[in-house]
Amino acid sequence: MTWTVYLSGEIHSNWRNDIITEAGGKNLPVEFTAPVTDHAASDNAGTDILGSEESSFWKDHKGASINAIRTRTLIEKSDIVVVKFGEKYRQWNAAFDAGYAAALGKKLIVMHPEEHTHALKEVDSAALAVAKTPAQVAEILEYVTVKE
Repeated sequence: MTWTVYLSGEIHSNWRNDIITEAGGKNLPVEFTAPVTDHAASDNAGTDILGSEESSFWKDHKGASINAIRTRTLIEKSDIVVVKFGEKYRQWNAAFDAGYAAALGKKLIVMHPEEHTHALKEVDSAALAVAKTPAQVAEILEYVTVKE
């Protein structure tokens, strides 16, 4: 069996590549998917495709709706959802993805620094594992996909 793992969350660091590299080194039966991680492309998807908007609300609405086509489809098709909350920015999208995954009954792994524990207590409660590093996520994936 090949497991599909959706990597959601902050886009300002290379954590996705770190997990993919760690998992690749372990030769895990895992396929990774992710949202569009080009910040400008993601923000402008709606107006680039459907036309400009005078109001930032409608610009963001168009972009979020188009991005949701990809995000929701890939979360729905995933076996495991990993959501990374970074140190620098508030990631409302990540919180939404975690809640969406939990509502669908997806296996959820959350990753964040220790100082976010209190703020993310409800998200952590919905997760089956809370990791601090990409290496820990890769170890979890190794354990659940190949351990006999």
